This record gives sequence, structure tokens and C-alpha cells, in this order.
Amino acid sequence: MNDMSLENVRDYYGKVLGTSQDLRTDACATAEPPSLRVRQALGRVHEEVKARYFGCGLLVPPALEGARILDLGCGSGQDCYVLAQFAGPAGRVVGVDATPEQLAIARRHVESHRQLFGFSQSTVDFIDGDIARLDELGFEPNSFDVIVSNCVINLVEDKGAVFAAAHRLLKPGGEFYFSDVYADRRVPRELRQDSVLHGECLAGALYWGDFMMLAKAAGFLDTRLASDRPLAVGDPEIAAKVAPIRFFSATYRLFKLAGLEPACEDYGQAVRYRGGIPDAEQIFRFDKHHRIEAGRMFPVCGNTWRMLKESRLAAHFDFFGDFTRHYGIFADCGLAAPFSDPIEATRSVSACC
Repeated sequence: MNDMSLENVRDYYGKVLGTSQDLRTDACATAEPPSLRVRQALGRVHEEVKARYFGCGLLVPPALEGARILDLGCGSGQDCYVLAQFAGPAGRVVGVDATPEQLAIARRHVESHRQLFGFSQSTVDFIDGDIARLDELGFEPNSFDVIVSNCVINLVEDKGAVFAAAHRLLKPGGEFYFSDVYADRRVPRELRQDSVLHGECLAGALYWGDFMMLAKAAGFLDTRLASDRPLAVGDPEIAAKVAPIRFFSATYRLFKLAGLEPACEDYGQAVRYRGGIPDAEQIFRFDKHHRIEAGRMFPVCGNTWRMLKESRLAAHFDFFGDFTRHYGIFADCGLAAPFSDPIEATRSVSACC
């Protein structure tokens, strides 16, 4: 963050907002209903921690047992304490935040959560730091299995630095799983300088096209949208300022995999989900376009095949095919060849995208 952005974040989240009830929009609020397993995990998080939660998504990526996890902008630590339960005693969760008041709450409850989780030692650490300057915090490259962030990147001026650092810190096949606020157009400069709009997660919202460019420039070559919802701006004063811009909360999955292709290319590959992922025993929703039912053959593009096979998710799938023969692009991925083809209507359409 630049100095102005960082100071505004510290002031807004450390002093202006007492609890999540003080927010003037629902940008920094979670609308998704949690599963029973997540509700139970949340039930074991201290009430003071939950009262200072300002996230916009449910950051519980699948298959976390034993994972080393980094939370960018951890706030009072709610996501860290939830993720620690799913990573288990062999996992590790590190939270980074720049607001002293938030970190003080997170650190105050480390030992009580360790005891409640039944761990012999705490698996959660909290570090004071600017997520736009992660290089200064001493993390080793290729050292995290999963990186998460919950409605924080919009608050950072240099968003490209965050994506670049996340890519560098992830292990090959690791995943950046994060929720944030996006806009349907670029937010004008005068609005980006409004301290209230900034604190409410609107001023710094990325135009989705700019997000795609920044993510790819950092090395995340194929961005996958997991979920999204339009945001309501109920405060009349704020609504008048930002109109007619539309804002959305979205969760993306980005995998650190070299050589992914820019489109969904068809190599005749398929996967079969074995089941076994908690909260997805029968159906695994990889992203908005991939709803994979356990036990069934599911055709996928080359990128999806690699994301599943070369990540921590591989143990839950059987894989079929290779890259020896190319069949073109998946017809319903939005990037089909532009040339007219009279036999296109007879071509079978597969499941990917």
C-alpha cells in the first residue's frame, strides 16, 4: 500500500469501525451460507475475533489437511482460526495484517484457540506487515501450499505487487484462493481518493479486465471464478457517489502452474472424482463451470486437467488422457475459432467450461 492507503486502512479498520455492524455497505460482508462443517468451525472461534470480521467471502478452499497457509490481510484472525482447524495439527497458518488494533485481538486468543482445537502447540502466527511489501517479511519463495485473502486487495494501491508476491511464495501447484470486490468499469480517480469509499472496499475495486491482466502478468495464466454476487450499496450518500458503477464480490482460484494455455484447449482428457473432499463428498464444484459428480467421467480441458493433477487435489481424482493429440478449443468456452464452419452444428460439445 502507499502511505495514504495504508494510513487510511489503519484508521478505518482500527478506529472508525468498531464491529462489522458499523459498515455502510455490504461490500465487506459475507452472504454465502456456510456448510455445517464451517459453521461448527466458526462456532469454535472467539466472539471478539468474529465481531471484527470484515471479509466478503467464505475462504475455505478444499483439501487443506497438513497445508501451510498464508492469509493476506488477516484482520482479527477469523479466517486463520477457521483454516487452522481444517489444516489440522500438521498444518500451519500465518496471518499478515497492518492494523495494530486488529492484530492485538488476533494475538490475544492464540492460546485459547490452541486449547480448544486440542493441538499440542499453536499452529497460527500473526505478523505485522504490509501485504504490498511481502518481500520485507522474510518468507521463503515456494513455501506455501495455499494463500488466501478476504476483501483486502482492493485496499492496496499496488495490487500487482500482491499478485506477484503471492505467485513467488506459492509452491509449484499451489493455489491463491481469494475473495475481493470488483467493478464493471474503472473507478474514477476522484472516487479512488475518497477515504470512506476506500474503507468500504469500493474505491479500490479493480475493474475485472484489469484484474485479469495483473494476474496473468504475475504468472497466474488461467484465472478461475469460483463464485460471485452483485453488491448492494444501501447507504444513499455512497450510492449517489458511485453511480452508475456496479460492484461485485467474487472469489477466484489462481494456480501456480507454468505453461498453462490462454484458452481451454481440448486434448480429449477426462477426470473422475473419487469423492472424499469434505463438504463435497458427492459433487465437487471446482469453479462456476465445473460441477464434477463423484464416480462419473468428466471431460476437461488441458488447463483444468493440470490444475487438478498437479495440485493438492490430485489424490481425489483419477486422470485419463495426455497431451499427445489436440482436438481444438472447447466450443462453449467463448473463444471458438472465428471462421464459419457448416459442420460445426454436428460437433459434440463436452463438459468443460
